[in-house]
Amino acid sequence: MRRRDAGTTRAARLRPAALAAALAVLVICVIAGLMIGAAGVSLKGIVLELLDRVPFVSVDSGLSPVERGLVFQLRLPRVVLAAVVGGLLAIAGAGYQGVFRNPLADPYLLGAAAGAGFTATLMIVLIQVDGLVPLAAFGGAIGGVLLAYALGNTAGRGGGTATLVLAGVAVASFLSALQAFVQQLRVEQLQRIYSWILGGIGGDWAQVWLVAPYALVSTVVLLAHGRLLDVLSVGDDEAVSLGVNAGRVRLVVLCAASLATASAVAVSGLIGFVGIVVPHVVRRLAGGSYRVVLPLSLLAGASFLVLADLVARTVLAPAELPIGVVTAFIGAPFFVGVLRATRSVDA
Repeated sequence: MRRRDAGTTRAARLRPAALAAALAVLVICVIAGLMIGAAGVSLKGIVLELLDRVPFVSVDSGLSPVERGLVFQLRLPRVVLAAVVGGLLAIAGAGYQGVFRNPLADPYLLGAAAGAGFTATLMIVLIQVDGLVPLAAFGGAIGGVLLAYALGNTAGRGGGTATLVLAGVAVASFLSALQAFVQQLRVEQLQRIYSWILGGIGGDWAQVWLVAPYALVSTVVLLAHGRLLDVLSVGDDEAVSLGVNAGRVRLVVLCAASLATASAVAVSGLIGFVGIVVPHVVRRLAGGSYRVVLPLSLLAGASFLVLADLVARTVLAPAELPIGVVTAFIGAPFFVGVLRATRSVDA
């Protein structure tokens, strides 16, 4: 049975229709994000304005200068950043699930969230330079994962996946305790700290360009390892028989997924459940091959977070709901459903 499943998995391909559908959904979500807000903008005006910005094309969109500024200086960078962050978290979650062979694995499994939260809190409380918070969060996320990996290799021979997960839990608990201690030193900064922890998407092109190179590298590496993750999914013995170095594949995928997670966390704070919900839905709809799951998770995650951010900034307008609250409302019940389904299968 396992060998037949391996052949089926290897034969899976990303169908053009599925890719086109995912792209179409993303385009619809992006347009909705540009149109909807405190001040509505017409679909016709947005489409014509986009066409007007194509080289050698000149059309009159009918948008006023204020509407152009609203769409292209405020909403567009926010929508783009939400799409990038959502795509990174979703593809990172799919990568972690492939490495650990567990649909409940998520991008924060190895202490990335705890590391980012601790260093961001330090920056907010001690140095108080807002512009350095993303860099501090990025460094903390990478540091948390490296610490968990080092601890896992030290505690367990060969750094098995179970040992690595336990190391991640230990590191996350320790860093979370340190974060709580630092918070108590400056209680007056709690609102800023919790605002960052609950997640949020800014509207700044500088943040888009900050995360872009890391997003590109991590995404390319993860997409390139789809076939190898398919091989790993049927067992290490089969992987070895096919000439695949399972340990090296896991390390590369973990590094790429951690880089994607750290990049997302640096510009958005801690946004939960995207890395669990999106890959699981994609797997149910399009099959279990990682050559299909990874690219579709990237696009579906982008669409999901654009819509979540749209809800966050409109449902309580003119106030804004933290985007992490929106994803938790959707993701928490879904997580329970996935957990029950997983237990039913195991039984």
